[in-house]
Amino acid sequence: MARPRAEGTRSILRIDVTDPDRSRDKRALRDRMREARAAIPLDRRPALAERVEEHLFALPEIARARTVLLFYSFGTEVPTSGMVERLLAEGRRVLLPYLTDGREMEAGEILPGHSLVRTTYGPKEPLRRVAVDPAEVDVVVTPGLAFDRRGHRLGYGGGYYDRYLRRLSPAAARVGVAFAVQLVGEIPAEPGDEPVDLVVTDEGVTDCRAG
Repeated sequence: MARPRAEGTRSILRIDVTDPDRSRDKRALRDRMREARAAIPLDRRPALAERVEEHLFALPEIARARTVLLFYSFGTEVPTSGMVERLLAEGRRVLLPYLTDGREMEAGEILPGHSLVRTTYGPKEPLRRVAVDPAEVDVVVTPGLAFDRRGHRLGYGGGYYDRYLRRLSPAAARVGVAFAVQLVGEIPAEPGDEPVDLVVTDEGVTDCRAG
């Protein structure tokens, strides 16, 4: 079970959103992390991705989860199709995110053999777009361009995951997955940025909850 989040502590870590330097720093970091992730040699990616998956499935949070929200990877992200298939084979309830017509993120259940649809912005989405109550989610596995050891996450700039994470049960575990090169010293956090509890890379697991 994820540890309760102390709102007072989290607010201390946030930076004034009116500071233009923070937004500029985020944009620059996004550019650098896209380049760093794309620079991982193609022949090394399968082995690194396999390590990420094994570290992820070794987590007790995953072992006891009944409902898991994953994402369908695209581009140079850590591949997740194998994770989806593995969870389905284990009889878990698997959700994938989709964007509504109002440009908000929801999550829909997929079943073995279900079709997915391509999107113009990258990841595939469930063909059957029926939103599952976020309170039913046990674990969310999130993408990101970068993470730090305090749980800060650098997304793609839309804020979809941040808004969705705020709707979860406090007991839900938040897990970021990435290649080790994406774990950085510090992410320039701003108000509204939602942290993760754990970061899983090919080099192991970082528990961000202690701080």
